[in-house]
Amino acid sequence: MEALIPVVSYARISADTAKDGHGVTDQHKVNGETAARLGLKVVHEYTDNDLSAAKAGLVRPDFEAMLHTLKVGHLPDGETVKGAVVVADDRLTRRAGDYERFVDALTYEEGRVYADAKGLKNLYSEDVESMGLFGVVISKMEVRKMQRRMRRSHRSRAEAGIPVGGTRPFGWKDDKLTLEPAEAERLAKAARDVIAGKSLHSILREWREDGVRTIHGNEWGSRSLKLALWNPRLCGWRKLNGELVRDADGLPVVGKWEPIVTPKEWMAIDALFSARVGPNIKADGSITDYRTPFYLLTGILRCGKPGKDGQICNCALRANSRPDLSGGFVYQCPSTEMGGCGGTGRNGAKVDEYVTEAVLAKLEERAVVASRSNERWEGEEELKRLVTKQRTLLQKWQDDEVSDELFFPQNQKMEKRIKELRSERTRHALKQQRAADVTADVRQRWHSGQLDTAQKRALIREALHAVIVLPVGGGGRRPFNPDLLVLKWRE
Repeated sequence: MEALIPVVSYARISADTAKDGHGVTDQHKVNGETAARLGLKVVHEYTDNDLSAAKAGLVRPDFEAMLHTLKVGHLPDGETVKGAVVVADDRLTRRAGDYERFVDALTYEEGRVYADAKGLKNLYSEDVESMGLFGVVISKMEVRKMQRRMRRSHRSRAEAGIPVGGTRPFGWKDDKLTLEPAEAERLAKAARDVIAGKSLHSILREWREDGVRTIHGNEWGSRSLKLALWNPRLCGWRKLNGELVRDADGLPVVGKWEPIVTPKEWMAIDALFSARVGPNIKADGSITDYRTPFYLLTGILRCGKPGKDGQICNCALRANSRPDLSGGFVYQCPSTEMGGCGGTGRNGAKVDEYVTEAVLAKLEERAVVASRSNERWEGEEELKRLVTKQRTLLQKWQDDEVSDELFFPQNQKMEKRIKELRSERTRHALKQQRAADVTADVRQRWHSGQLDTAQKRALIREALHAVIVLPVGGGGRRPFNPDLLVLKWRE
């Protein structure tokens, strides 16, 4: 009796098939039946679960191991291999490069065999290899069609305001439409705290102390909290490919789920997170703290002592404990070894008291001015005009009334300006929201303990660029003189 030819079996299944646990068994069963019918013997089975053969850069470990085995002609244990059997070519490869690598490995030596459910194929024949490559191209085209259908499906669901699939988001019940009251309340409070200047780390500390967990039962991290607050779902909107889903008039599509915050509040959060120009500089130019300092004005006070060249030191003052002083601490310029001059120091409690009063007065003054002016955004009319003009131009281009040479440059210019105006509108919304949430009753909230140190520092940063502390001069202790504090206000 003629000996059977030893071959390897390869199977690849999708995520859905992998869940029911039958896909691999079925494919290898077909491979085994094919091998037995053709006088082959399967000596090893290779399987890549839920690893698409169509994705560039995706490594299929068993596919790569099979190529190595075919090239060397034996398994790691020394068992001889003289070919491969698969259900179909598209279960093996969907990219031309992978197919060519497979053919090179299998035909590395003469006499190798290859078979699928239809029978044996001679990969040493140029015609057969060409047909295989043609099949890969057809398969790739089909994959692209499926991807386009999937993208269209996502787009249509987004434009209809239908929630995405998958696990429920934190704040909503399993239907992804109805709010989970306790979680929603947490997110709403966190959103308003962030707008008011509270750091994510402060919020995280509170959540961890209260034992709040993600929907997967994990501890919240700064990134996961930031993404949850930055998700436009909070106000009923949705993003697709990084952009808000908008209707024909350019307005965000409102989803079918219950919102947790208002659109203005989410736009304020979006402005805070997306328009940072430094590690902790916010959209409006003010600065927030990732880690809340213990003292109110750390990093805000600057040394104003002039050097030999006439330039002030400008080093940030640090707080040091001084039990002998009223208030118990002093703001001091670091020593020369630490980058300062060591020549300026001031009673910390008295500086805090004076700067706090000045900032509160300034914020109250700005709140009154803002309430009188109604804070209407001046770019609204221009934005509406440009959006209408862009739609008109697009319609004319689609009707062949405008040439490509005219349409594309004009449309690009308008699109750029529309994007700028929408950014300005977002910053304006942030300013309005902060005026409503922060400056209202700011003095009462400041002194009643409703604002923590991070929020107080955010308000100070919003009002001031810095405070220059001028040297007292003359030596010895002198009475506190507020005239030696130069407050650099923001316009």
